[in-house]
Amino acid sequence: MSFALVFATAAAGQLERLERDRGLSKRLKAVRKTLGQLEIDPRHPGLQSHEFDSMSGILGEKVFESYAEQNTPAAYRVFWHYGPGKHKITIVAISSHL
Repeated sequence: MSFALVFATAAAGQLERLERDRGLSKRLKAVRKTLGQLEIDPRHPGLQSHEFDSMSGILGEKVFESYAEQNTPAAYRVFWHYGPGKHKITIVAISSHL
């Protein structure tokens, strides 16, 4: 089953900043790969998706964290939840893990 991605305003802005900063091209590539995998299979083992207890969606949805990078200082993560509606995933945030 594939999913359509919906970007929260904050996540869209974070992705745009990554796209503008040429020094972050490797990170942008990793984030894009993660977003593509989320569209196909959010449970893919390589994403290491897991529930993120410190955040919830606007309507109280469970938020998940997926890895865009690993073993990298300030590695990027994608935070998301299912919905709104069937076959959709909302990207809540794209940020570095500090």
